[in-house]
Amino acid sequence: MKSRLFVCILALFAVVAASCGSDDPVVEASDVPQRIVSLNPTATEMLFAIGAGDQVVAVDQFSYYPAEAPVTDLSGFDPNIEAIAGFEPDLVVTDFTLEGLEVIGISNHAVPAATNLDEIYAQIEQLGAITGHVGEAAELVLQMQTAIDAALVSLPARETPLTYYHELDNTLFSVTSSTFIGYVYDLFGLVNIADPADADGSAYGYPQLNEEFIITANPDIVFLADTICCGQTAETAAARPGWDQLSAVQNGNVVELNDDIVSRWGPRIVDFIEAVGIAVNELETAPAN
Repeated sequence: MKSRLFVCILALFAVVAASCGSDDPVVEASDVPQRIVSLNPTATEMLFAIGAGDQVVAVDQFSYYPAEAPVTDLSGFDPNIEAIAGFEPDLVVTDFTLEGLEVIGISNHAVPAATNLDEIYAQIEQLGAITGHVGEAAELVLQMQTAIDAALVSLPARETPLTYYHELDNTLFSVTSSTFIGYVYDLFGLVNIADPADADGSAYGYPQLNEEFIITANPDIVFLADTICCGQTAETAAARPGWDQLSAVQNGNVVELNDDIVSRWGPRIVDFIEAVGIAVNELETAPAN
């Protein structure tokens, strides 16, 4: 009973937040969009997660999650206004404001890449307000917050912070703590070995490392976020020249992640955070190097 009451209270806050923190006002029931086109994979996941999937008539070529999303050849990187209009949408969701839609009478709501969890929650609540799913959005946010809190509270106490290397692809591009992915690892108190490689920010938080740099840094944990794009596994990483020297390889602390989950900062960010939490907790029982 208390839980349901809390959800209702959150729903009320979601209405206020959506109307105050976004250019999109809370819509009247008669104005709820019934034909939505999403050109943003993260927003697509949000829409289906809050129960607005039945209102989505088309999504871009990379919005292939969930499986029921109506994938088309529409592009979110190079949007074609005429092609979008062909689906007769009353709302188009993008990752940046798309010029030209308003001129032809189509509403546009932008969902840019989040920089922290609060922004993800706000984006979900805003979409809930716009699509007529305020309660569902508030409940989803509560579920996410509960799961993430549980993952963080279970962390073992450590005198010395663990170090990590996060791999974006098999050419050794990585991320620094200035990125959203780095922010997630910061929640666990992990130290990023890639930070010195982009100290001046010239790589915008995405430096390319080399084998010598990684081997010298000797991270406690290696996270592979290129298992889908590049077919990388703990086995392929261990077979790289010199990687048998890494503590993470010797102790079995090479973690295989789903590329899509790590790069789409919506409802499934919970899965990413839980995967990091499991890796950190399991390292407690790893044999010493």
